[in-house]
Amino acid sequence: MTEPTLPARERILETAASLFYREGFRAVGIDTIIAESGVAKMTLYRHYPSKDDLIVAYLERAHTKFWQAIQQAIAPYAGQPVRQLEAIFEWVAHIAISPTCLGCTFMGAANEFPELTHQGHQVGLAHKRAVLNLLAELAAEAEARQPTVLAAQLLLLMDGAWNAARMFGPGNHGAEAASAAQTLIAAQTHV
Repeated sequence: MTEPTLPARERILETAASLFYREGFRAVGIDTIIAESGVAKMTLYRHYPSKDDLIVAYLERAHTKFWQAIQQAIAPYAGQPVRQLEAIFEWVAHIAISPTCLGCTFMGAANEFPELTHQGHQVGLAHKRAVLNLLAELAAEAEARQPTVLAAQLLLLMDGAWNAARMFGPGNHGAEAASAAQTLIAAQTHV
């Protein structure tokens, strides 16, 4: 159960985040979220008029947290795009083998909501496009021969690390994401 001292809106979102990430979006019902968060049904619906609204709020929050972590990973290497790309994948490798990592919530949203028009799918797709854009920008700054190709390869690597975390659990082969990224980056940036 989520700590009752949090405001109701945050308590609902914290509870939903934990349940959605661990069990999936479709597997978690509103009644479970209400019971776990300790709020009344009316309170939940006042803050989140539908389950889809709650899913979108969770995904948007996950997106924000992801970007904060990425910015923290690359900040020490300002002006060093190769090192920034490597730092992203050092972070990915570290997170992927963590006992708390259960894979990519955005890929989970796309899997559970395959309809391209579903809000959850749209938020997940927007997240992946933003990640791809960042990787492409850094690859271009690093003077990669084919920045968009490198970005696509790196995103595949990142998604693979998240899948390894979900499939194999802690200590999985996602630990190799950093060295694999270094190989890809070097192949595109060295003469």
